[in-house]
Amino acid sequence: MTLPEFNIPFNVAPFKLTGRVYGTLLNHRTALEAIAEAAEKPPYNALPRAPVLFIKPRNTLALCNDLIEVPGGVEELEVAGTLGLVIGRSASRVSEGRALEHIAGYLIVNDVSVPHLSYHRPSIRQKARDGFCPLGPAVTPRKLSGDPDALTIRTYIDGALVQSMNTAQLNRSIERLLADVTEFMTLSPGDVLAVGAAAPAPRARAGQLVTIEIDGLGRLSNPLVRGME
Repeated sequence: MTLPEFNIPFNVAPFKLTGRVYGTLLNHRTALEAIAEAAEKPPYNALPRAPVLFIKPRNTLALCNDLIEVPGGVEELEVAGTLGLVIGRSASRVSEGRALEHIAGYLIVNDVSVPHLSYHRPSIRQKARDGFCPLGPAVTPRKLSGDPDALTIRTYIDGALVQSMNTAQLNRSIERLLADVTEFMTLSPGDVLAVGAAAPAPRARAGQLVTIEIDGLGRLSNPLVRGME
């Protein structure tokens, strides 16, 4: 797979994405509710008190209209549409009240995964396949976007609406999430922080077209194809 060049329309500083994409698990009410009972049992023993993050490495990144391969032996993939925050200023220990000042803009993220249940072990094999993180269709500058805590995210499969969520349903608001994450790690200009998706994630098969739409940010579409056995 040839890794894409990130020259998608990006008319806000720093003008180029770094390729570092961080995702947030369990930050939508439905996602946390889905594991609430299991989280009180071993090996978890309690609900998480801090953001639960994962990384989409460089090999996973793709652009709008790129093909997503369904691995051999896998019938369906989970497709999780979410909002991506594009960092415009170095963010370390930012306050909640000033968090938005560190955001250059927003884009759509499709967090693709092989279906899996456990959060106990890192899900590298399920979430870090080539092309499993389409981004786009462009970066919309923050000042041209609506309230990031009131954006509707819709997922379509072959044109049929299969999920609708709103960022108002996040457990941590955009400002709170950015403050909590940067309390223990620095985000750099061009990094992307995905804020979290609803549960259950829709599933799609090879031969289907997945489209994710966010108010004011456009539509991100990717066809699924059968990969090599």
